Amino acid sequence: MKLWISTFLVSLLSSGLVLAQNATPADAIALEQQGKLPQATEAWRSVIAQNPRDAGALASLAVLLSKQEKYADAVTVYRKALALNPRLPGIQLNLGLALFKLGKFADAIAPFRTVLHDDPNNIQARTLLGVSYYATQQFAEAAKHLKIAAAADPSNLELQQLLAQSCLLMKDYSCSIDTFHQILQQSPDSAAVHMLLGEAFDGSDRTTDAIAEFQAAARIAPQEPNVHFGLGFLYWKLKRLEEARQEFNNELRNDPANAQAIVYLGDIEMKKQNPDGAIPLLKKAIQLKPDLRLAYMDLAAIYTRQQKYPDAINALQSAMKLDPMDPDAHYRLARIYQTLGKTAESQKEFAKVVKHYEKEGNQSLVSKLPVPPKPQ
Repeated sequence: MKLWISTFLVSLLSSGLVLAQNATPADAIALEQQGKLPQATEAWRSVIAQNPRDAGALASLAVLLSKQEKYADAVTVYRKALALNPRLPGIQLNLGLALFKLGKFADAIAPFRTVLHDDPNNIQARTLLGVSYYATQQFAEAAKHLKIAAAADPSNLELQQLLAQSCLLMKDYSCSIDTFHQILQQSPDSAAVHMLLGEAFDGSDRTTDAIAEFQAAARIAPQEPNVHFGLGFLYWKLKRLEEARQEFNNELRNDPANAQAIVYLGDIEMKKQNPDGAIPLLKKAIQLKPDLRLAYMDLAAIYTRQQKYPDAINALQSAMKLDPMDPDAHYRLARIYQTLGKTAESQKEFAKVVKHYEKEGNQSLVSKLPVPPKPQ
């Protein structure tokens, strides 16, 4: 009987299902090398129970927890280890990785910055820091780090695209155009990249070049979401309204519920002096997407022409809720109140317009009004 019990215990110990209370780091390492991660985890917990201030053991436990995708637990243990020894090799990078895996990009920035402070040539930390800045919409910082990372790995198209998008979103159009061109050299049939390059050209007032890129994207992938809308919008900007109308309708064939395409079709009808065609489209766009300021501004313009002033006022008030600082809606509302003989209300709205331009250092309303609605 004693021999059977002894053999059973030896079997359990060798399988890692039972561990002595006094497990050693060697025990934990051996179990990890055998791929027995849960058992190795318990072994490290035993080591830490014997010496709670063993920062190395805490860091090793955190690594094992990360390998098992228990990132929240790993973060807690990494921080305990850091409190005991902030100079442990690799711990800041591992902490940053665990936070990154959890999607806590803002929290991941500090450990990655620490890694780069100690080792500016650490491309892994540099890349992850750039992506973390991108995820937290700090595009200037993202671009600074992604440029270095992308230069170190020029064949990484995802990295190049993140850099290009960061530049685009921070309105550094020269950087974004150059980077998108590099991407297209490696991937010339990427409709998405042609579209993004088109956005960069548009942002740098190269609308004709932007149209060429969207045309290329539409040829490559005619059903790519928003490819026809983007092309239609560029035509709309150049007042090529019939070409714009065709592209917006092309977009609706791909996506009948595309509110952006519908609102610009409504705007075209308004510009064509066709209120009966414009109003249903503008109302439909609002039903699909209630935050389309252009739809409210266009409805207000139509109702004002029709002398339906209460409806015009309601539309302008809806537009102002979406963008209280834009002076155009206040100016139009002031003119309606003036027409209705509501002098006090009119003066109040005019004052808001004047205040806006005084703040901008330009008091010439003649050169500013009417302000075209911003693209939604």
